Amino acid sequence: MNDIIDSFGNPACDSVRESIRVEIVKHWDEQEIVGLYGAAGWWKEGMDPGRIPELILGSFLFAVAIDISTGKAVGTGRVISDGVADAYIQDLVVLARWRGSDVGRMIVSALLDGCRAHKLSWVGLIAEPGTEGFYSSIGFSPMVGYIPMLYSSILTEAV
Repeated sequence: MNDIIDSFGNPACDSVRESIRVEIVKHWDEQEIVGLYGAAGWWKEGMDPGRIPELILGSFLFAVAIDISTGKAVGTGRVISDGVADAYIQDLVVLARWRGSDVGRMIVSALLDGCRAHKLSWVGLIAEPGTEGFYSSIGFSPMVGYIPMLYSSILTEAV
């Protein structure tokens, strides 16, 4: 069973809300999350699905978009934060069948609502190329003059 903390909806997404709900959770089926990460190209051979519970619990917020008719996850996203000032949205993915139907917007909306509820004053993310329009439409803007950096020495030990 999944522990649900809150459910969120976005008035702009009324047509999708009949089919999808977004919940902030502390647990979710490991294989469903692996499937979502795999669909995004993030799940690599040799990664341990047994670490998914740690990934979820270690996140400040973990949102799952659920197909109401099946109870299965069709998208996810999470927030990493100190819980005081800064937050980063990470790992936003929606299955191809649901892309373009506001599911991603619903997930981000739920995550931003959670950040607001905790009075977090700074929320950032690193957008994949081609997704700038999506994030701009939600209220994000490029951080001109800043460069995302990645430390690569220990990445072979990732989830």
